[in-house]
Amino acid sequence: MSRFGNLEFDGEAESSRPASVVGDEARHLGEAETAFRRGDFEQALRSFARVVEANPQSAVAWVGQVRMLIELGYFQEAGVWASKALEQFPGEPELLAAKAVTLARTGDLRGALAMSDAAIVERGDTPYVWLARGDVLLARKEKRADYCFTKALAAAVRDWLWPWLASRVHAFYRKFSLALKLANQALALDAAQAVIWVQLARCQRALGLTAQARESFAQAGQLDAHCPLVMAAAVEAPVPAGLGEHIIGAWRRWRGG
Repeated sequence: MSRFGNLEFDGEAESSRPASVVGDEARHLGEAETAFRRGDFEQALRSFARVVEANPQSAVAWVGQVRMLIELGYFQEAGVWASKALEQFPGEPELLAAKAVTLARTGDLRGALAMSDAAIVERGDTPYVWLARGDVLLARKEKRADYCFTKALAAAVRDWLWPWLASRVHAFYRKFSLALKLANQALALDAAQAVIWVQLARCQRALGLTAQARESFAQAGQLDAHCPLVMAAAVEAPVPAGLGEHIIGAWRRWRGG
């Protein structure tokens, strides 16, 4: 199962340390959330894994691990870890929802819908449960997906994270016009987030809005040139002169190249 075969023990050898106290667990969860919002999904994954290692009963950390694997594009691995987590938490709505996404993105559309239905039955009414259901319905090409994204955003109306994530989901399914609209919604909530600007740039580029994409990417680089998503985008496509070299250099140093 590639490099995530022993995910809950990834990173430093912490098994020899004393059991984590509640404060340590909260700190790691806080670090994971911060990394997630910065677009550093690998760092978030490591932080969630540390919590699971110290406290295997943390459903939040299990959900976090699976979601970060999905964001990184490791859908098969995410599915395996979701199934493993569901052995401990069979009725956890967000785990069911995350498992549904892994099934949708690996082609099991019938299984994905059944798993998403189960998340709703378990009284899953969180933004992520609705976001994941929208993901599944987009995979199934169902129009009612829009309703699910509306529900997700309505559950956290002042948080830029959810329209940003909804934009990423739409972009995955190549719905770039809607993805651009959602990225702009996120931007209206917090224009200081580099990850929103880079998402905006990717949508604009996909729609042929090259000049606007360059401007958006430049803004992302000015806000956080070391953001992993910014650095990845710098490698994917041409960027403004000067800024591109700076970001690509940072990316290579980050990767140890």
